Amino acid sequence: MKNLKFLIVLLFTTVMLTSFIDNESSDWLTNYKEALSKAKAENKLILMDFSGSDWCSNCIRLEKSVFQTEAFKTYAKDKFILLNVDFPMKSKNKLSKELSEQNAELAKKYNNEGQFPTVIIMDSNEKVLARTGFVEGGAEAYIKHLNELLK
Repeated sequence: MKNLKFLIVLLFTTVMLTSFIDNESSDWLTNYKEALSKAKAENKLILMDFSGSDWCSNCIRLEKSVFQTEAFKTYAKDKFILLNVDFPMKSKNKLSKELSEQNAELAKKYNNEGQFPTVIIMDSNEKVLARTGFVEGGAEAYIKHLNELLK
């Protein structure tokens, strides 16, 4: 009986920790339709990041110096639905066929110049409000930059 209680507590703890970790890492969506739907439901803008996560040096810098910071996460939480549109090159990072096709369509529509990184801010009706890329200076400078774009 003692072992059963221990196993139940261990299972519950594992499930809770896994749920917490999943929620923490799910700040960024990859499904465009889901992002649109969530933006409408929550009355938020979409921040769409076109990234080459495993080959584009400025994409990697933007991710590490801005998007992964607590300052940016706090700022974005109430303003944006975050959408990652990735174009990895390494086979170990290969996307599903469906996700690759979706990202290619989004690139045709919003990033036909093929610039990486490209960050698009749009409303839930798909109206582009601003377009930018990497900006030096870290999270605080990027947040200031985004605020300027949205004035």
